[in-house]
Amino acid sequence: MSGIQASELVVAFNGTTVIHGLDVSIASGEWVGVIGPNGSGKSTLLRALAGAIPFSGTVQIGGVAIHDLDERQRAQMVALVPQRPVIPEGFTVTDYVYLGRSPHLRFLASEGPSDAGAVANAIEVLELAEMAGRRLPTLSGGELQRVILARAIAQQTPVLLLDEPTTSLDLGHQQQALELVETMRRSRELTVVTAIHDLTLASQFCDRLVMLASGRVVGEGEPEAVLTEESIGLHYGADVSVQRDPGGGIAVIPLRHRRS
Repeated sequence: MSGIQASELVVAFNGTTVIHGLDVSIASGEWVGVIGPNGSGKSTLLRALAGAIPFSGTVQIGGVAIHDLDERQRAQMVALVPQRPVIPEGFTVTDYVYLGRSPHLRFLASEGPSDAGAVANAIEVLELAEMAGRRLPTLSGGELQRVILARAIAQQTPVLLLDEPTTSLDLGHQQQALELVETMRRSRELTVVTAIHDLTLASQFCDRLVMLASGRVVGEGEPEAVLTEESIGLHYGADVSVQRDPGGGIAVIPLRHRRS
């Protein structure tokens, strides 16, 4: 089981509270999108769920408190894809993807066939084979984003936390990346939590949405219940039209104010 339960979650930096007593429950195998305007606490929430930053309250993964796990145990349970990861300059694509296997290796142990297989699979599914030997600084933003996602896939954890996974990706690779996550979620029964700006993509791929504003939950439920013109206008300060797309999903369309 890989469900997530956060209760009375509070995160503060330098005396400023960023997350205010937040309660979130995510079922095992569910894909939840975390949405909200800039500064609402989306990235902070994901980092807290991964145990990557201090917090008060409780976070449980599969019924186990994240505070009761050491760093290696947490990395075996949760893969976090941050918005701005540290990129080692001397690493090739393959070197970097292999970092995802670190939590599964014993002290001073070398990678084995299962590690090589996991890395090769991640490189294949994200179409990185042709650039496997390239150094990370030579990659474009979109290519690098795919490599970062490949590392998380190679980590093979039951929980995947994605912070803006489609940043720097073109339209085609946005769709491919999220379709890949959906395929893995179903085949591996992953629990996925994604902080995402694109509300249309969020509605099409996520089972449920949690909308944050100023570190508090202001909307929660299925996409059609959360993504209303009124709610988006109130919390984003944006005029939009919310429409059904031909496939039955939701499209959020910004409305331009035209001067007369």
